[in-house]
Amino acid sequence: MPTSTDNSYTPPAAMPEHLIRYATFRQFQVFEAIYRLGSFTRAAEELFLTQPTVSMQVKKLAEAIGLPLFEHVGRNVEPTEAGMQVYAACRGMFETLSNLEMKISDMKGLKRGRLRMGVITTAKYLAPEMLGEFSHIYPGIDLSLKVTNRDSILRRIRANEDDLYIMGQAPKGDIEVEAFPFAPNPLVMMAPRDHPLVSKKNISLQEIAKEPFIIREPGSGIRDAMFKAFDAVGVRPEVRMEIGNNEAIKHAVAGGLGLSVLSLHTLSLEGVDGPVALLDVEGFPILRNWYIVYPKGKELSMVAQTFLDFVIGSEAKIRERMEKMWPKLENVLKEAQYNTPAKQQVSQKKAAKK
Repeated sequence: MPTSTDNSYTPPAAMPEHLIRYATFRQFQVFEAIYRLGSFTRAAEELFLTQPTVSMQVKKLAEAIGLPLFEHVGRNVEPTEAGMQVYAACRGMFETLSNLEMKISDMKGLKRGRLRMGVITTAKYLAPEMLGEFSHIYPGIDLSLKVTNRDSILRRIRANEDDLYIMGQAPKGDIEVEAFPFAPNPLVMMAPRDHPLVSKKNISLQEIAKEPFIIREPGSGIRDAMFKAFDAVGVRPEVRMEIGNNEAIKHAVAGGLGLSVLSLHTLSLEGVDGPVALLDVEGFPILRNWYIVYPKGKELSMVAQTFLDFVIGSEAKIRERMEKMWPKLENVLKEAQYNTPAKQQVSQKKAAKK
C-alpha cells in the first residue's frame, strides 16, 4: 500500500463527507425512481415499498441536501433545480456502481451475476421461456424482466436501464443501437373459430378489408405492418376497436368482435386449434424478425454477452417450435428463404474487438 512518502502516492479525491454521513444509497434509489416515474405512488410500487416510506426517504435526502428536491404542481410532481442536479449525479453514481458489479461478476465467472431484460409486450410469450432455459444452465444468475410497450422500451434504452432488450423491430432515428435479428416473428390474420372465412383459401385483402378489425394502439410495430400490407393493395380495413393488450385482443376476436393481426407467438399456450383461428389471406403471414438490442457502444457484462450468444443460438429451436405449432409456416419460411444473419454479426463484432 502506498504511503505519503511514496513518490507514486496520489491523494484521494475530495470526499463528500456530509452526504456520506447523512444520506444513503437507498434514499438516492427512491429519489431516482420518483424522478423517472414522476410519481411517489408508482415509485413505491416499483420498489415494493409503502408510500409513507418513500416520502420519508426523500424527505431525509432533501434534509441532507439542504434544499427541496420536488415540488407539487397541481397533481403532478416536478423536480426542483436541485432535484435535477441530484438526478444527474444519481445516474452517474448508479452507472459507476453497475459497472463495478459487472466487473466483479466477470471476475466470478457465471456462478453469480445479474441480467436485466426489457421486452415489448408481444415478446412476453417468448422471453420467459428463453430466460427459463438460461437459468437452468446458469442457476446462480439473478434475472429481471420488464414487459412494457414499445415507447417505454425506447425510453428505457435511452436511459440505459437494462442490459438487453427484445423488440419486434430495431429502433431508428435518434437512438443508436446494436441490433441482432435472431428468430422469426410471423404476423398472422386471426378470426373467431366459427367465422365463415375460416375454411376459405387465399382470401384477398380487398375482401378482408370489409370485416371489422381490432387493432393495436398507435406506435405498435404490428399495427404499422398491418396497415402497410393493406396500403400496398390500396385498401384500408374497418377499425372497430383499438386495444393495447394482446390477450384482450384475442378475447375480443374469440368473442366475435372482429378480426385482428397479431404475432403467431401470442398463440404459444393455446395453439392454433383454440377459440381463435388463423385465416389463409394473401400476403400473410407477414414475416418479421425478433431483435435483441442494446445501446451502441455499451460494454456488455459477461452475463449479458453469454445470454446474447444463447439467444442467437436458440434461433433453430424457436423456428422449429413455430413450425410445429403451425406446419404451414415451414413452407412459407422456405419460400422466403428465411435466414437470420445474427450469428455472423456477433462473430464479426467479436473479431473486431480482438
